[in-house]
Amino acid sequence: LWVTVPDTYTGDVMSDLNGKRAQVLGMTPGENGRTTIEALVPLAELQRYATELRSLTQGRGTFRTEFSHYQPVPQHLAESIIQQSRARQAAVAS
Repeated sequence: LWVTVPDTYTGDVMSDLNGKRAQVLGMTPGENGRTTIEALVPLAELQRYATELRSLTQGRGTFRTEFSHYQPVPQHLAESIIQQSRARQAAVAS
């Protein structure tokens, strides 16, 4: 994930990314007071990111994504996903 935002929003975006299990790889100062943040973020955490970034930056942030790699889901999240799947299967079966 690459996020480009005005410098004044960099802290807010970094906090948001940390809450999304992101691994920040670096920050690059750019032109006109903008910073680009590069991070690895699970795709599941980015489902509504366009809306969230727009809200965080008053519409002034942009982002792009590119697939990097697969990685195991943390155990506590895997258990939650399995429970949700079983509940859906039970609802369909009944």
